Amino acid sequence: MRPLRPVPLSAPLALSLHELGFDELLEGFSEPCVIIGDDYRILAANRAYRETYGLGGKDVVGKTCHEISHHSSVPCDRHGEACPLLEAREAGHSARAFHIHHSADGRVFASVEVIPVVPGPGHSGTNAEEAPVYLERIISSPAGRPDPRSEGLVGESPAFVRMMATIHKVAPQNATVLLHGETGTGKELVSLAIHKLSPRADRPFVAVDCSGLPENLIESELFGHEKGAFTGAHTRKTGLVEAATGGTLFLDEIGELPLPVQAKLLRLLETNVFRRVGGIEPLHANIRLISATHRNLLAMVQAGSFRQDLFYRLNIFPVELPPLRERREDIPLLVSSILSRLSAARISVSREALALLKRHSYPGNVRELRNILERALILSDGHEITPDHLPDLVDGLSSPATPSGVPRLVSLEEAERQYLSWALAQKGDDLPELAKILGVSLRTLYRKIADLRDLSGPSAT
Repeated sequence: MRPLRPVPLSAPLALSLHELGFDELLEGFSEPCVIIGDDYRILAANRAYRETYGLGGKDVVGKTCHEISHHSSVPCDRHGEACPLLEAREAGHSARAFHIHHSADGRVFASVEVIPVVPGPGHSGTNAEEAPVYLERIISSPAGRPDPRSEGLVGESPAFVRMMATIHKVAPQNATVLLHGETGTGKELVSLAIHKLSPRADRPFVAVDCSGLPENLIESELFGHEKGAFTGAHTRKTGLVEAATGGTLFLDEIGELPLPVQAKLLRLLETNVFRRVGGIEPLHANIRLISATHRNLLAMVQAGSFRQDLFYRLNIFPVELPPLRERREDIPLLVSSILSRLSAARISVSREALALLKRHSYPGNVRELRNILERALILSDGHEITPDHLPDLVDGLSSPATPSGVPRLVSLEEAERQYLSWALAQKGDDLPELAKILGVSLRTLYRKIADLRDLSGPSAT
């Protein structure tokens, strides 16, 4: 799986065009590549392009690039998308865009780079001796697809595509990434996608849920310990930082780290050096760090529960994960994808049931959708899912406009959890303000959120 990297082409490309011609030059690329003119028409295509985007054996030369990749009669900029050819033509330099393309294997996410070049005199397909042409190079993303058959990240909404474009930009770099997102938005899946798109893809990916580690063992788990470092340390232990050597370390819920461990993590990031608990020998780390949180870390900095210097070191490249209520267009895709993973049999969803699923507010995001569908699958006995199999949604338990109604008697503890889920969906980006509104301390609110997360189950799909 090759990472996305810029193509080092400029003057040598023009020389190659003059010496080799379009077809011979393009066959030097393993990725799908075409030469296109100002009018978007394809002048030449390599074998990889013909195999990936071929029209059932018909020649692609003479067709427009948007006709092939978007199945559209007009350029992509007329649909509100960025057009790299238009940008390259106007700016006179290479341009990139992240699109959904129609390939022979279905719809795929694709990173598109367009490079303006000027062929030498006499090339066919140009109307003037120095008329510009453009090399378009396309790399399909292995990190996800706008297709319910896909493993991993699934979606096609504008918010989801923007997030995918962002992670494709940062993945080839070694920059520290901080994922912001509500519980259940799939932060571990996104971190794994960044790892798979990076030059470290063939090295370890180590994920750590900081909220699931006992406070007295967090340091030992992360950095390891020497034999005899503390009671019960009968042997030397390799820490997770060391286990991730050469690869990526993902720290989920990093806001749960105690201040002393935050200080040691900061030193690791600044010096690439750490010591095992009870050890004196400095060890060198070679990792890329991706961290994630559903908390407002800046508010925690202001409250004194998170180090300011660590926050700025982690927040070099923040990535926002959209909640499900901001990408409702993706719900039908996600429903199909989740059901295909839950059951080998093909399960249909009635129009009325799908309407209910699309209307729900999902304070638990994709994880909550999976839980709802798993329950519905059991109630439906493996047949069509109807509104009868979605009792909580039919009862209106999570209206997007008002707190969850309680049409049946439940415990006060359950009622509090339902209300807290709704409150977080409304004001989860400002926990200090939410704590003030609820009349509890910020520490109490953090504890209640942690209890709620523990009851929500494993990471989102």
